[in-house]
Amino acid sequence: MIVFTQSHLANDNQCVNVYLPLTAEQRTKARQYIETLEGETYYIRLPRGIVLKEGDLLTSDTQDCWAKVIAKPEPIITVRANSSLDLLKAAYHLGNRHVPLEITSDYLRFSPDGVLSSMLVQMGLTLQEETAAFYPERGAYGHHHSS
Repeated sequence: MIVFTQSHLANDNQCVNVYLPLTAEQRTKARQYIETLEGETYYIRLPRGIVLKEGDLLTSDTQDCWAKVIAKPEPIITVRANSSLDLLKAAYHLGNRHVPLEITSDYLRFSPDGVLSSMLVQMGLTLQEETAAFYPERGAYGHHHSS
């Protein structure tokens, strides 16, 4: 089994052997087994605190196999509002609950949660269940690798 122990920033010139579709949560885990759709199993063993982004590269100590991180589509709730103020209020309430949250100027996204969805509907926001890549904010103290 190949063990990925090093992470590198995206580089389109690097030849890639494996594509690893990872959910938002999986992109935050330093140690985990990943099984691809083809049935191949890999192990990720990275330094703690690394948050992978789509396009990042992983390799083993020997660098004989390179993998590219892909944001795996997953169930999410997309929140839209009639005004930017309403969207800001929703972001405030979701952030106050420490929910992983993708924030854009047009919408918010979070993992499905019935209680939070009900709260947002009561606030007059529009919610849509989707399956899409999820890119939550990493937080004010989040950091990335430096290779």
